[in-house]
Amino acid sequence: MHISDGVLSFPVIIAGWAIALLLNAVILWRCKCRHDMAEEIPKISIMTGAFFVASLVHVSIGPTSVHLLLTGLLGVVLGIMAFPAMLVGLTLQAFLFQHGGITTIGINNVMMGVPALLAYWLFRYGYSKGFNPSALGTFCGALGMILSGIFLALMLITTGEQFTEIAYAVVVAHVPVMIIEGIITGSVVTFVMKVRPELLPLEREV
Repeated sequence: MHISDGVLSFPVIIAGWAIALLLNAVILWRCKCRHDMAEEIPKISIMTGAFFVASLVHVSIGPTSVHLLLTGLLGVVLGIMAFPAMLVGLTLQAFLFQHGGITTIGINNVMMGVPALLAYWLFRYGYSKGFNPSALGTFCGALGMILSGIFLALMLITTGEQFTEIAYAVVVAHVPVMIIEGIITGSVVTFVMKVRPELLPLEREV
């Protein structure tokens, strides 16, 4: 799922950095005003570590590779802080293990972070409307993964027609992973709602 250096066109890379830096700046600016931010650091660190480890283990399938992202899970648990948390994880992966490109850190952050934000907002909205948290978690976990796959496919297609078949293969290859991530996220939400529901950012402003 991580995009390597030399794949995308220069305009796409620049656009990715611009969007990533803007969103991270806005999110961090908003969060620095929260009085409970210090209490959130352990949770953010644990989830960033989970993202870092889970997305390092990948399996090659044809012209692409698949691995867990935990995109929806990070969104549901961390809220808007999932976006900068992913930036940290992606940066460490690129520099320490050459997993994903350095020039593409920005576009990778957007590709995975935006679905995480959408998963968070959808989970919170559904929860406020009385939907079952476990079912919501399952749906948001699956949605986060498949949206990342679709974003990757779109970026490949915009880069050149030669990537069209690979783009389709990427989406199809990530369908099984989508199901797995949905189950994982739903299970985590079920457990957290029973033992520490306050860990989920359900009462904060979107």
